[in-house]
Amino acid sequence: MTDSTPAHSSSAWPRSDAAGLKFRAAGEADKPFLSRLYASTRVEELAVTDWSEAQKAAFLAMQFQAQHAHYHTHYPEADWLVVEQAGQDIGRLYIERWPSQHRVIDIAFLPIHRRKGYGTALLRDLIDEARLTGKYVSIHVEKNNPARGLYVRLGFAVVEDKGVYDLMACSPADP
Repeated sequence: MTDSTPAHSSSAWPRSDAAGLKFRAAGEADKPFLSRLYASTRVEELAVTDWSEAQKAAFLAMQFQAQHAHYHTHYPEADWLVVEQAGQDIGRLYIERWPSQHRVIDIAFLPIHRRKGYGTALLRDLIDEARLTGKYVSIHVEKNNPARGLYVRLGFAVVEDKGVYDLMACSPADP
């Protein structure tokens, strides 16, 4: 993570602004929060294991580091953003803007901030931003991810089956 990555101004994103969402570039000091956020996305999956809490913590730390390295290797020009609301870190948005599309690398919120419309506001604003320049918005989504329904409601459709994941995209044309 670099502290020099520009944070996105929410003033261009009216729904996010109305929801009180702010964005700032993620830095090294954010790694503990980002690791905790990552772990929160894996709770249900690990609940069915017979691992000890120490084993789960070690696994999650390893997986977070691997994901972090993978993302930075494969998306070198991305914006690595921490999502804030009311002065608290509540989520992350990783996005890389390519000539043909905006690729959402990852979007996640802490459990207490899920299902409150923040993801909808943020994604609608992102879709609008992309459409202004004739671009698609795309994201890899696990087949069992509960957020799939949101993506479909927002106009995303599966464009490629990647096994465990589907590549979903939202057309630059108005729905």
